Amino acid sequence: MRIVKIETGEVNIPLVTPFKTALRTVDCVNDIIVRIVTEDGQEGFGEAPPTAVITGDTKASVKGAIEEFIAPNLVGMDIENLDGVMEKLHGCILKNTSAKAAVDMAVYDLFAKSCKKPLYKVLGGKRSEIETDLTISVNGIDEMVKDSLRAVDQGFGILKIKVGKEGLKDVERIRAIRQAVGPSVRLRIDANQGWSPKEAVRIIRKMEDLGIEMDLVEQPVNAHDFQGMRYVTSQVYTPILADESVFSVEDAIRIIQKRAADLINIKLMKTGGIYQALKICGIAESFGVECMIGCMLESKIAVSAAAHLAAAKGIITRADLDGPSLCREDPYEGGPVYEGSKIYMNEAYGLGITRVPGFF
Repeated sequence: MRIVKIETGEVNIPLVTPFKTALRTVDCVNDIIVRIVTEDGQEGFGEAPPTAVITGDTKASVKGAIEEFIAPNLVGMDIENLDGVMEKLHGCILKNTSAKAAVDMAVYDLFAKSCKKPLYKVLGGKRSEIETDLTISVNGIDEMVKDSLRAVDQGFGILKIKVGKEGLKDVERIRAIRQAVGPSVRLRIDANQGWSPKEAVRIIRKMEDLGIEMDLVEQPVNAHDFQGMRYVTSQVYTPILADESVFSVEDAIRIIQKRAADLINIKLMKTGGIYQALKICGIAESFGVECMIGCMLESKIAVSAAAHLAAAKGIITRADLDGPSLCREDPYEGGPVYEGSKIYMNEAYGLGITRVPGFF
């Protein structure tokens, strides 16, 4: 299965409601799509969201990296030489993790097709069903409560609450949501680097003192403040999840060795795809540190790749893969089935995606 063509396109999908965090506000998924074609006519698909505030990648940089550097280096290579393809992918250009992730997932799509298996079974096949949370954007308290109740009515038992913009007022937000949804709904709090270390400890302790049970608090402080992360982790009872702090295997090792977080959030757009994410899973397993699989604002292609990884690895115990649920429409055919909080893995080969708009 030699690669004969790598091409890019764009997809634009409106969101059900604006996506608001401490870092940005977004109204639609506007991502780069990658298609890899082999000499026997097989197709593999990938996707990259331009998330400049986190990865530094823009649409132009993603397309440029793929078209000017990655494609010329990978065309002619054999998909079945997976390690060789991945070494070339990660060695032909520095950084540009989102571009690499899009190509990586398209390669894995094709590799699984060559094995005549769905991707999650090629990667380990731990389970065929996973549960995701649903993100509640940061807004006024009344609106966030209303959005949380709507999510629970839709069958979501885990909510990821965005905070980090107004300090101690975030305590009021979480308290109001907890009172509204009751004790059985799991709450994950995501500050998106919005607090200082001391502020984070003060806010988290306040919520703990109020009896607000939280599944975890995600990235409370600046991504590069490893010492601050360690301080927060050591001062509170609630598990701390490192997200923006972990892009690479080296980052994961540093976080674990410094005890700067209790959990690690793996996102394909940070790692550069499945190949490097698998290495982080291996490191986490060796240290007994559980992982969450997350996503940026991605549509079904990229989220499906992450879902296949989550379904394959037991060390991934939590999923934040709500991208398709946030989209107003699904333009694709095939792939995992998204029904509320449940994601059911496809048994078709590869990612299972059979139609992508703009590619025929």
